[in-house]
Amino acid sequence: MKLEQIKNQTAFFSLTKKEQEFIKNISSELGLTFQETRQLVDIALDVDMWDEGTIEKLWPSDPNVRLSSRARKEYFLSEIQKKYVELKSSLKDYSSFNPGEVVQGNVNFVPAPAGSKILGLCPVAGEKTRCCNLLTMDVVLGCAFDCSYCTIQSYYHDNAIMVERNLKEKLFALKLDPNEIYHIGTGQSSDSLLWGNRDGILEKLFEFATENANVILELKTKSDNVEEFLNLSPPRNVIATWTLNTPTVIKNEERLTSSLNERINAARKVADNGTLVGFHFHPMVWYRGWEEEYEKVAGLVMENFDPKEVAMVSFGTLTYIKPVIRKLRKRRIKSKSLQMPFEDAHGKLSYPKDIKISLFKKAYQNFSSWHGRVFFYLCMEAIDIWNPVFGFEFQDNDEFERMMKLKYMEKIKGLSS
Repeated sequence: MKLEQIKNQTAFFSLTKKEQEFIKNISSELGLTFQETRQLVDIALDVDMWDEGTIEKLWPSDPNVRLSSRARKEYFLSEIQKKYVELKSSLKDYSSFNPGEVVQGNVNFVPAPAGSKILGLCPVAGEKTRCCNLLTMDVVLGCAFDCSYCTIQSYYHDNAIMVERNLKEKLFALKLDPNEIYHIGTGQSSDSLLWGNRDGILEKLFEFATENANVILELKTKSDNVEEFLNLSPPRNVIATWTLNTPTVIKNEERLTSSLNERINAARKVADNGTLVGFHFHPMVWYRGWEEEYEKVAGLVMENFDPKEVAMVSFGTLTYIKPVIRKLRKRRIKSKSLQMPFEDAHGKLSYPKDIKISLFKKAYQNFSSWHGRVFFYLCMEAIDIWNPVFGFEFQDNDEFERMMKLKYMEKIKGLSS
């Protein structure tokens, strides 16, 4: 019964046959419980995914002392857990990591479900973290990029890309208060520019933004696909933002996305065309060499852009919920995205606070010449991290939202003058 539970309730079948046999034999020999065996399945999946060997190679040697069966079990579980925690807690090293070749698969474009709403609150909005109250517009559901840490593939399957077929009708049916400023993003459930103007997406969005000057429409991307964007002459209240990372993280974890230089060059073309741009350092990753590499990325941004052209720079990092971790393990891809020390972050799992502060504070210092000239913020991070990083904090989410909109609108009006 325990073995059937393991097979049905874990990612057991994502293991190789050899790993399955090893864990079955160990479980039987030591009399492991269901929970103990499940823990070994997770460890086996993780160390292979991280390219850190196999659970069999990590398994401790048999002690040369006479132990009771219970003490022997406790010894083995304690030792393997120590090795596992050590791998998770130390700075990961990408120098010899091989993510393997990633091939772009075919995608299947299908209509979004009938009656689906296109506008809602950001899925992670709430009072537990300092949140900008972003509104998200689900124009496309699904992504053809293959970032190892991304949760999108955890919700959309079978290479299906769902496109809103009645976009224009739904956009102009939205009830917006003309006296209120709206900040709307389209990059929550897909990449905003990857699809170009397929099915007239960009054209309809730009028409909507033109008709609603009180809307700040943010298109977020890891793509360099900007040709159709530029040809359509976006209105001033459209902001194009790029998620940036170091070459190491892009190569190993942001698979199939545009390179760092391609993203910077695309953003430069957009800024040259008179559109505000922005940059999200999200997720920042804690690994050997992170300080030097993120400093170089910041330098590249500042070399290529005037702060007048830049609406924002944001920082954030990896945050997971347990169901997503389970799904990422089942994918059985080579990735170090889960090789990190986990700490509870308001019901989710993320880096410990001291690591986050170290990442964000250094990143903010890298942009010292832009302080006071560009709006900086933390995305989906704890309230008490802001002051150690920036030297200030907002009283509540509403104050954060108001200040963000104010700063963005000032930049938009500055471009128009």
